[in-house]
Amino acid sequence: MSHVMDERDHLRDALQEVVGAGHVLDDPSLTAQYETDWTGRFGARALLVVRPASVTEVAAVVAACAAAGVPLIPQGGNTGLVGGGVPSADGREVVVSLTRLNAIGPVDSALGLVPVGAGVTLAALQEAARAAGFDAGLDFAARDSCTIGGAVACNAGGARALRHGTARGRVAGLEAVLADGSVITRMAGLTKDNAGYDLPSLLIGSEGTLAIVTRVLWKLELRQDARVAALVPLESAAAAAALLTALRAEAPSLESCEFFLDAGLRLVLSQLRRSSPLPSPSSVYVLAECASRTDPTDELVAALDRAGIEDALIADDTVSRERLWALREGHADAINAAGVPHKLDVGVPLAALDAFLAAVPAAVAPFGPAVRPILFGHLGDGNVHVNLLGLPADDERADDAVLQLVLDHGGTISAEHGVGVAKARWLERARGTAEVAAMRSLKTALDPRGLLNPGKLLPAPG
Repeated sequence: MSHVMDERDHLRDALQEVVGAGHVLDDPSLTAQYETDWTGRFGARALLVVRPASVTEVAAVVAACAAAGVPLIPQGGNTGLVGGGVPSADGREVVVSLTRLNAIGPVDSALGLVPVGAGVTLAALQEAARAAGFDAGLDFAARDSCTIGGAVACNAGGARALRHGTARGRVAGLEAVLADGSVITRMAGLTKDNAGYDLPSLLIGSEGTLAIVTRVLWKLELRQDARVAALVPLESAAAAAALLTALRAEAPSLESCEFFLDAGLRLVLSQLRRSSPLPSPSSVYVLAECASRTDPTDELVAALDRAGIEDALIADDTVSRERLWALREGHADAINAAGVPHKLDVGVPLAALDAFLAAVPAAVAPFGPAVRPILFGHLGDGNVHVNLLGLPADDERADDAVLQLVLDHGGTISAEHGVGVAKARWLERARGTAEVAAMRSLKTALDPRGLLNPGKLLPAPG
């Protein structure tokens, strides 16, 4: 035991030399916020928490931990839902918090590019983009807490992926620290650059298992300040899919198309202490938003008319739009207030969405009378957020039933939140033996000692 303590003390001293004593934490009251993910289901005690403030410090931290043979857990805003950014080996891993890498460089107005540190929050990037006449092209409810490094590491998508793509589509270059402490930098932002393998693309979505992203060259979009939203009650997910098809064809300014069900709406309304803005309940609700340089209201209304929609709530000013969006974005808080949920971020083909949503309640019913599924997500890309209330935290049988249902419907076990530890054992079933073997080869090549985020994404061998 004393030998272990001596090793920890030696590593702490080495890390303090790099980042300063105030940024190496071992007091449990200070480390606790870094040790459990947002769901409350995943995490363990950290050996230490270290908070570097530059790529040089990150590289030195990685080198020091590599020399000591101590695994590292890269962490951004700790808003993850699958245990991907928190320790999993009790007291044996160092959390590397990247929140101090929060510099935002000047916007290149000609190219629409801006360099941002991995610790910059999405909200801060959005504000900087707006000030320069641009838009970040990425948005979701955790904007005030999530960081750009984390969004890139799990290839986050959010509500605007329908028009602007996921984080992968926003990355024009990046800087990262490899497992031995060496730094790779690809920040020129060249559209045409085919000199060798595209390593930045490989690191996007790798969940910190191949390298630690420290800086990103972010591709911005031009601001579209004229916005209008519509809340549409429908009888089925099939009707919602048909509406999406019509909106894509008739409303070029369509930016977001979300959905939620009546059970989720009632939960959110209770949490917000609001009444429904609609006169009667429906099975499915679609929230669509158009954005343009000029007022897109007529375009959206005409598209809804051509789609045969007679009942829709139109919000053409900021306050009314925000009230509609609160019904969708309030789902996560309302669900968490109702209990500790099992959260599954999955994707199914749009043609299978109706059948999948209908099958989930029956699939989870055998695991307890109190199990309550709350389903919502991004209609534009078939991304469904499955939330299961009323389950013990460590009972994953219902999770497995949902994931098998996803695969049966031709879907993916992870749409935008990553695999983490929650779904690692499902990766081979989802991707196949050959693809997972190729992933392991890449992991071994870039992190031969397995020190970067061990146990995450890839299932344990054997």
